[in-house]
Amino acid sequence: MNTPSEAVLEVLNLNVKYGNFLAVKNLSFTVQAGEIFELLGPNGAGKTSSLSAVEGLLVPESGVVRVAGYDIKTHPRHARANMGVQLQATSFQPELNVAEIIRLYAGIYGVPLTREKLGSILENINLREAGSKKFGQLSGGQQQRVSLVIALIHEPRLVLLDEPTTGLDPQARRQLWERIESLRNQGHGILLTTHSMEEAESVCDRVAIIDHGQVISTDTPQALIDGHRNDPEVIRASRKGKVTLEDVFIGLTGSQVRV
Repeated sequence: MNTPSEAVLEVLNLNVKYGNFLAVKNLSFTVQAGEIFELLGPNGAGKTSSLSAVEGLLVPESGVVRVAGYDIKTHPRHARANMGVQLQATSFQPELNVAEIIRLYAGIYGVPLTREKLGSILENINLREAGSKKFGQLSGGQQQRVSLVIALIHEPRLVLLDEPTTGLDPQARRQLWERIESLRNQGHGILLTTHSMEEAESVCDRVAIIDHGQVISTDTPQALIDGHRNDPEVIRASRKGKVTLEDVFIGLTGSQVRV
């Protein structure tokens, strides 16, 4: 893990309300430059609402969100200019091919894109031969690579990834994680969600376990395991004798399936 130098995301006492239902309650966490930070929680725990507030897609009831020092409420353009987002399912203009999509979003962000630079981007994601293909003709792994390129085209300091490896085969998943780790090593701060405990345990620098809109515990994966390995509920959840992050997660949030 790189030594954290500064916070690229600060979430302070965030509250998100839908009618009378408080989906996120006094949520606070930071993401440092050069860090992969995971929001880990069962369905309905408040992860999506938290990400939506960070993106500026919904106005929270109260609290503060700062991206690269810019308040998302008072300086939304500056905050979003420092943010790149890759959603679990991304739809691009169906009539455009891969090269045209990359050119379009480079233009939207005001990023100069020469033919040589475009070729280098396609080469870097192993899609030089697929530049003329429509987005819908690509495999799931290829689509994720294009989506990540679009999220990073303006070199944002903060990258949001929502279930980035969903539906990918093992090879595509491994390649995507290598790219995410490369982003961390380049100094980007990365906030992601995933249901893969194995990925969270092996790749993330810090994990925040969230349930019912609140952070239960935040630390490195190993520190979470070490700190809760003697908890009765965690011991009960463990089936292999060796306590894992999944055991800690189930011990803290319960074994009931969420819908």
